[in-house]
Amino acid sequence: MDQSLNDSGWRGSQEGWLEAAYSSLIDAGVDAVKILPLAKKLKLSRTSFYWFFKDREELLGALLARWRDKNTGNIIKQSEAYAESLAEAMLNVFDCWLNKDLFDSQFEFAVRSWALQSSEILEEVQRADQARVEALTRMFMRFGYEAAAADVRARTTYLVQIGYISMQSNEDIGLRMKRIPEYIAIYTGQVPQQRELDRFFARHGYKPD
Repeated sequence: MDQSLNDSGWRGSQEGWLEAAYSSLIDAGVDAVKILPLAKKLKLSRTSFYWFFKDREELLGALLARWRDKNTGNIIKQSEAYAESLAEAMLNVFDCWLNKDLFDSQFEFAVRSWALQSSEILEEVQRADQARVEALTRMFMRFGYEAAAADVRARTTYLVQIGYISMQSNEDIGLRMKRIPEYIAIYTGQVPQQRELDRFFARHGYKPD
C-alpha cells in the first residue's frame, strides 16, 4: 500500500497527464501535445507516462473523449432540462455559453483547429455538430415546432455560437447579457418573461443596471 502511494506520487496520475495535455492543446495546439515536453512540464520521467497511457494516440483519444463528454454532453443535457417555455429552454442552453464548467469554448476552438490537420478529428467534430443540432432540434419540437422549422432554428442557434467561438469573440459580459433577450426572441420566436431572465441572470451572478 505504502509503495503504491509512493509510486503514484513519483509517476504522477492519469488526470495529471491529461490536464497537462489539455493545457498544451489550448496554449499551442495539438503538435505541442507530446510526451517529453509534458513530462518536463510535470517534472516527471518520460517513462512514467506509460503507466497511464499506452502511447500518445491513447492520450489524444482521452483528450477527445473529455471534449466530447463535456461540450457535446452538456449541450444535450441542457437542451433536455426542464423548462416551462421554449424561451426558458433556450436560456438553459445559453448556460453553456456562459459557464465554462458546462462548455469550454477554448477547448472547442482548439479541437476545431486540430480538425484542420486531421480528417479523423474532422469527422469527430462533424459528428458532434450533428448530435448538438439534433438535440436542439428536439428541443424546438418539444415546444411545438414542426421538424423543418425546428431544424432551421436549431442550426441558426448553434451556428451563431460556433461563429462566436471561431472568431474568438471577446464580448463584454454586460453587453452580452443585455443582448440575450433579443437573441432569445430571434431564435425562439418568444419574448422571454422577466422572471425567466431574472433566474438566468442570477445563475450567472449578473445584476442588470
